[in-house]
Amino acid sequence: MELLGDRWTLLVVRELLAGSERFNDLRRGVPRMSPSLLSSRLGQLSRAGIAQRIEAEGTVRYVLTAAGRELAPIVEAYGVWGTRWIGSLGDEDLDPKLLLWDMHRNVNHDVVPRPRTVVQFRFTDVAVRSSHWWLVITDDEADVCDVDPGHPVTVTVAAELRELVSIWRGEVSWGAAIRSGAVALEGSAEMRRALPSWFSLSAFSALARAGSG
Repeated sequence: MELLGDRWTLLVVRELLAGSERFNDLRRGVPRMSPSLLSSRLGQLSRAGIAQRIEAEGTVRYVLTAAGRELAPIVEAYGVWGTRWIGSLGDEDLDPKLLLWDMHRNVNHDVVPRPRTVVQFRFTDVAVRSSHWWLVITDDEADVCDVDPGHPVTVTVAAELRELVSIWRGEVSWGAAIRSGAVALEGSAEMRRALPSWFSLSAFSALARAGSG
C-alpha cells in the first residue's frame, strides 16, 4: 500500500496495462492528473521495478515489467468492485476526454468503413470549449481530436455526456437511447444504422450492479 496506495498510482498502472506507453497518451488516460505528478508517479513505478523507462531514437516509452503486468488482476478487481458497488457517477466524475479515450481503444476496426471514418461527438450539456470532439478511425488506428481534423464527417453523435457514459457502461443500449431521442445521429441512413457496431463497450459493461439481482 505504501507503494501503490498513493492517489492516481493504480490509475497510471491501468493506463499502462491498457497499452498507453508515451507520456502524452498516459496524460490523456488520466486527464485530471497534473504532468508533474504523472512524471513523479512514473519515476516511483520505475524505481520500484514495476515499470521501465525506455528511451530510443529520441522518444521515451514506459512499459510494465513482469511485476507490473502481474498487477492486472488486482486492477481488474478494483474495476469489478467499483462497477458493482459504486452507484451513479456524479457530474464531477464525467469527462468527455476520458470517455472518448476509452472508446478509441474499443473500436471494431473490422466493421468500420475504410479507408477513413470520422465520428464527430457533440456533447450538448458540456461547456463549449469541451463540447466538440472527433474520432478519426483508419485501418488499424483511432485518434481522438479536440480540434476539427478537417476530414469529412461520416456520422455526428449529439447527446448529453451522461447519456453516452451510460451507453459505454452498459446501462442503456445504443438502440434505446436513439429511439428515445436522448442520442441523435446525423449522417446517411446506412452509417447511422451501422455506428453502434463500430464500438465495443466497457470491459465491465456486462456486470450486474448491486441490488439488480
